[in-house]
Amino acid sequence: MKKILFLCMALVLFAVPRADAAPKWQEVADRIAQMVDQAVSVYETGDYEGARDLVNTSYYGIYEKEGLESVMRSSVSAKETSLTEYQFYKVKKSMKNGESVDTVKQEAEKLKSMVNDNVKALENAHGSSGWAAFLPAYLILLREGLEAILVLVAIIAYLKRAQDEKHLGTVYNFSIAAVVASFISAYLFNTLLNNTTGGMSREVLEGATALFAVVVLLLTSAWLGGKANKDNWKQYIDGLVKESITHGTARALGMAAFLAVYREGAEVILFYQALFNNAAADVTMIWAGFGAGCVTLALIFYGMQHGILKIPLRPFFLFTSILMFLLAVTFVGGGIEELQEGGVIGITRFEGWPTVDLLGIFPTAETLGAQLLVLLLGVGMVIYAKRRKPKAA
Repeated sequence: MKKILFLCMALVLFAVPRADAAPKWQEVADRIAQMVDQAVSVYETGDYEGARDLVNTSYYGIYEKEGLESVMRSSVSAKETSLTEYQFYKVKKSMKNGESVDTVKQEAEKLKSMVNDNVKALENAHGSSGWAAFLPAYLILLREGLEAILVLVAIIAYLKRAQDEKHLGTVYNFSIAAVVASFISAYLFNTLLNNTTGGMSREVLEGATALFAVVVLLLTSAWLGGKANKDNWKQYIDGLVKESITHGTARALGMAAFLAVYREGAEVILFYQALFNNAAADVTMIWAGFGAGCVTLALIFYGMQHGILKIPLRPFFLFTSILMFLLAVTFVGGGIEELQEGGVIGITRFEGWPTVDLLGIFPTAETLGAQLLVLLLGVGMVIYAKRRKPKAA
């Protein structure tokens, strides 16, 4: 548990408040509106590319960088946040397609209205008390940390069950390396790159990392599922004790931990930086929310780890295999969504469909299609394993 608390603390120490920046959410909304209006004016001159660049800056450099997107998603409504993000996309799409000025203005006005609605929703949800700083700090850490905790729990429980705890250090070292890599990435995105380039690069990197993690999680899921097909559980464990887990396998498990932590790490740091910048006098409540989030994650980690270890051996392997697979489905949805935000993949939205951010479910054909492919791949893996079983027996 000490390791988990250390990882949580390390993730946010980088996000120290800046005394020279303390805008409120309405000020953020006003800045977005000004830049969107400027984009429309530029569009009227015929500079379509310049207009789109300004909309990109209003999204990546203000809506996302200043933390309005993350606070809305974590503490108010993931669905409303996704709708607002989609409206940014619609404004850019109308400009790219060379729509009439009236059409572009209509989409821009709708966007400004939705951003203002975001701010009102935040005010209604949090009011002006310290809870307005506490709740986002708590919920952001909880939401972003939970997926990483689930991966770590499954890996650590497996190593303990296999009586090969000497490789736990490898997993923890990879996790700490992910925190260091998160610091570096956050610095690059926040300091060296400009608002638009940095935001787009961050989304693309997060999306690519998530998709790479999907591959690792699927391989790990298949590997753990294969262990559940052993006929002699005691003999298998005895073999692990004698031969131990290979260094290659340990590194593969460590890489899964690295990707799980890194995928969330830089994002958490940048989210907290935005919270501190918007905190004014509520910095203490942000730290309180952070502390409560760390304690909650540590309790979840402790409870799940000890609960999993009490599961009989065959169900244990099946459970951890299924957990890894479900996380792969979640990661692929989130990864595609990040690439959509980065402008790499288009958006075909299903109006009225729900958004379940925690499960990586977003109402677009691209995200749902990718998740369906992973589900079909999982079914194929199970069928293949069952057909191989009689031959191996």
